Parts: sequence; C-alpha cells; structure tokens
Amino acid sequence: MEEKQASPLHKISRIISDFFNPLVSLIIFFVYMSVHEYSLNQALKHFLPILLMVIIPVIAWITYNVKTGKYTNMDVSNRVQRKTLYIFIGICVAAYLFYSYLKHGRFDFVMLFILVLLLALQVSNYFIKSSMHTAFNIFVAALFFNIDTSMGIAWLFIAGLVGLTRIILKRHTPKEVVLGALIAFLVSFLYLYCDIQFRT
Repeated sequence: MEEKQASPLHKISRIISDFFNPLVSLIIFFVYMSVHEYSLNQALKHFLPILLMVIIPVIAWITYNVKTGKYTNMDVSNRVQRKTLYIFIGICVAAYLFYSYLKHGRFDFVMLFILVLLLALQVSNYFIKSSMHTAFNIFVAALFFNIDTSMGIAWLFIAGLVGLTRIILKRHTPKEVVLGALIAFLVSFLYLYCDIQFRT
C-alpha cells in the first residue's frame, strides 16, 4: 500500500524509476542505435519489427494483466507473478529472433543477449526477486558503451540511480538490487566479449 503523502524523495524516486523502466530504457537505446547506425529508412526497418513484435505486445500483456488483477502493478513486483511475465517476454524475443534469422540469415546479437539476460533473471527469480529495472539498465549501459563510451558511462550512473530508487520505493531489498546488478554485469561482460570476438 502506498503512503498517503509521499515525501519529495519518494516522488522523485518514483519519477526516475517509472521513466527508466526496462522497456523505456531499451526503446531509448534502440532509437539511439538506429539513428546512429542507419539512415532513417533503415532505422525504421530495424526498429519497427522490435516495436511490433516485442515492445507493444509486452506493454499490452502487462496492461491486460494489471487490469484483470493478475498482476498487482505495472512493475510486476510480485515474484510469483513475474514468472509468467518472463515467459511471455522470452516468447516475444524468441519470435523476433526467429523472424530476424529468416530475414537476414543471422540472429540479432543484441536481442539474443536480451534473451540470455531474461533467462538468467528467470532462474534467479526462483530463489530471489532480482531487480529487473537495475539489471536491464546496466545491460543498456553496456549496449550504449559498445556504440559511445560516454553514453555507456552516463547510463551506468543512471542504472545505479535506478537501483537506489527501487530500494527507496521498497520494490526491492538491497540484496535484490545487488543480485540484479551482478547478473547484468555478467551478461554484459559476455555480450561485450562475444561482440569483440565476432567483430575481429
């Protein structure tokens, strides 16, 4: 239950936490990457399938489940409720990877590691509710780092801030935030290492 009169710190934390949720952070990255790497036409061709096959279905799934009472809130803070969320997101990402492979003859490297991160968080969820907000923002920092070092460092600071807000809002314990961060750092390291190996 929320406080009747939230403190300024609580209000600021909610704004930061809501804005830098995993979906918004990924959208910001994909838009930035599309504009940075491609022409406008190519950017639309790259981003639209992700939007239509992953982002919109996941938003619709969460909204539907919140409205029907299956999920407590849009954050899906409940550990039991998260199991079905991870499965649904995983199916959407896997469907996009299959589409990407059929269209381009290769898997989308970024989306492949998003699936790896989801699987790691799902396994963790059976034992402890790792912070998805923290994990995804750290991974987004790694994605940015691969394109623009300064953006990667800036986003790592944002990820730390987001992790702190999750504790302030009592959506996660410090242990859950730290575990989410550790999982993300491991997956991010693997992503950056594999990307370097793939490019050389």
